[in-house]
Amino acid sequence: MTTEDAVETIDQFQAVVLALVQGVTEFLPISSSAHLILPSRLLGWPDQGLAFDVAVHLGTLCAVCFALRGELSRMAFGTLEAVRRRSWTAEAGLTLWVGLATVPVVIAGLLLQDVVETTLRSVLVIAASTIIFGIALGLADWRAPRLGSAMPGRSEFQLSVKDAVLIGLAQCLALIPGTSRSGITMTAALLLGLSRSAAARFSFLLSIPTIAGASVLSLRQLLRGEALVDWPVLLIGFGVAAVTAVLCIRFFLALLERTGFLPYVIYRLALGFLLLILFL
Repeated sequence: MTTEDAVETIDQFQAVVLALVQGVTEFLPISSSAHLILPSRLLGWPDQGLAFDVAVHLGTLCAVCFALRGELSRMAFGTLEAVRRRSWTAEAGLTLWVGLATVPVVIAGLLLQDVVETTLRSVLVIAASTIIFGIALGLADWRAPRLGSAMPGRSEFQLSVKDAVLIGLAQCLALIPGTSRSGITMTAALLLGLSRSAAARFSFLLSIPTIAGASVLSLRQLLRGEALVDWPVLLIGFGVAAVTAVLCIRFFLALLERTGFLPYVIYRLALGFLLLILFL
């Protein structure tokens, strides 16, 4: 990248705003791509660039690992115990199901990368998928098991091979901008009988290999280039995204059983129609 190219990069204020957006929308079922299109289209901001993308995604990766550190620790020790004793444990099963559910999106991402980065990145696609998959989330939440009822729903430790495969296949739909990776995986988990909290936690666990894999690929691409790196902007992006995401995950899980997904469904519908009104 030349000096002239480097002029069209985001400043520190823009970095804070974009990192806040990324930190909030990465884990809520409201679609990060639908939100990140607004600053560039409405305010004429330049593209944040690959380096900033890597920084904020690493921030959200650290956030979800920190927020779920208890569950991750339980999974790790349970898996090691299963290997040592050569016996099955629920923790080992959950670790396996997370890995299995990640496979479909990896394959689909490699096969459909060009289509996703070109044909599907239109405002119409983002707005339509925001609305359509928002309605799907609402329908899944409407029929979801209720905490305290006779059938409160299964936990993430009670998943089966079939459940993991189906949720993994549903996650492939997140390649369509506007779908929301967390939204579609929570929708699938709810339809399969998981409780609201369990659906959210499994979705967050699924985000770890997905974000990590995407970050590694982007980082390799970044290191192969000759782009100038604005370290203060990257550190701001990383820090703001990490802190915001941790707070977001905690509040979301704390309020989910009381509020359900209806507020997010309404928000998605409003956002989708706003995009249609503003840009079409």
